[in-house]
Amino acid sequence: MVDASYKPYGLEPIETASRDEIAALQTQRLAWSLRHAYDNVEAYRKKFDAAGVNPSDFKQLEDLAKFPFTTKADLRENYPFGMFAVPQDRIVRIHASSGTTGKPTVVGYTQNDIDNWANLMARSIRASGGRPGMKVHVAYGYGLFTGGLGAHYGAERLGCAVIPVSGGMTERQVQLICDFEPDIIMVTPSYMLAILDEFKAKGIDPRDTSLSIGIFGAEPWTNQMRAEIEDAFAMDAVDIFGLSEVMGPGVANECVETKDGLHIWEDHFYPEVIDPESGKPLPDGEKGELVFTTLTKEGLPVIRYRTRDLTRLLPGTARSHRRMEKVTGRSDDMMIIRGVNVFPTQIEELLLRCQGLSPHYLIELTREDRLDVATLFVEARPEVHGDAERTAEAASLAMHIRNNIGIGIKVLVGDPGAVERSAGKARRVIDKRPKD
Repeated sequence: MVDASYKPYGLEPIETASRDEIAALQTQRLAWSLRHAYDNVEAYRKKFDAAGVNPSDFKQLEDLAKFPFTTKADLRENYPFGMFAVPQDRIVRIHASSGTTGKPTVVGYTQNDIDNWANLMARSIRASGGRPGMKVHVAYGYGLFTGGLGAHYGAERLGCAVIPVSGGMTERQVQLICDFEPDIIMVTPSYMLAILDEFKAKGIDPRDTSLSIGIFGAEPWTNQMRAEIEDAFAMDAVDIFGLSEVMGPGVANECVETKDGLHIWEDHFYPEVIDPESGKPLPDGEKGELVFTTLTKEGLPVIRYRTRDLTRLLPGTARSHRRMEKVTGRSDDMMIIRGVNVFPTQIEELLLRCQGLSPHYLIELTREDRLDVATLFVEARPEVHGDAERTAEAASLAMHIRNNIGIGIKVLVGDPGAVERSAGKARRVIDKRPKD
């Protein structure tokens, strides 16, 4: 764990530049990105024209608010390659989502995009405490979308040795951590809990492993979950942020010396926070939906991409770049239960305060007699045996949820291992309510 004597390693000049210098660079690069998108992507040209704006209307950063948003629907409507802004022979990598919710989302990268991505991921790993010569266990997926490959690029660019293992092979993960002795693990926080369970099942104390840094992303998680992981592994747990549509992991990262939110790499991405209902930009410090515009991306520029992540922008601390508060909810994760807006992480925060319950959980939503019913499936920790103890833990958690969130919820406490384990991004909510 880092202490007060920790000093950041190898900072780039832009990380400590003045706000005026950062804003001047952003203005220059934004002007280029808007023009690049308008001139080379028909979908952007149509959207800009329909909104009555032209890249020449951009004179200062505030002018970006005049331009229309981009959503995932825009990418799907232009499947497969309609959002590419360069000829196909300049695209060196293409990724596609699974398309389970409709047409796949496709992203493409030029060689320069890949180089920028690798540099930003290296910057992110360095901000997390990583150094050249360390070994990095990459457990993000290497499949259809971009997490594993982005992490891989960055670790190699920093000068680390990469140990790639895709999610879902939990027993092998533990074996390789024990045998290869990595310093860093990159994984979703929910899957780290599955790895923790496997360590315990094998009778291995995870605090005795070589892991000293965990870089966690791809899903909302709470500071209570951070404390749970840090204590279990005796490691520093930091947050990373990215979206495949914007680049991939490495758009923003926490600095290990502060762990106070993710510094956005503002030399490559321009952030806004908007009111999710009206679309109106909000001032720094107010919570809303995060929006990103790429400043240097050639293959697939994104202009004012609505992420659906809920956060707020804060001044920089460890770096000059602004921070985004840790994302603990997405607009599409929100549950409306009898008129109350609830995010899974609100329940997670209360669950993690219960000493007798494990951090694994699943929320099921049903409807009975026209009323929404929420059921929370959780697990007892191994040391909690009797039915009376479990009943007491369930009642205590249900009371805390009612008092703090304002909803009634059924809490069912099962045996250890009863709740499905994550092999990547966690599934927290199953909505069985009729779609009426």
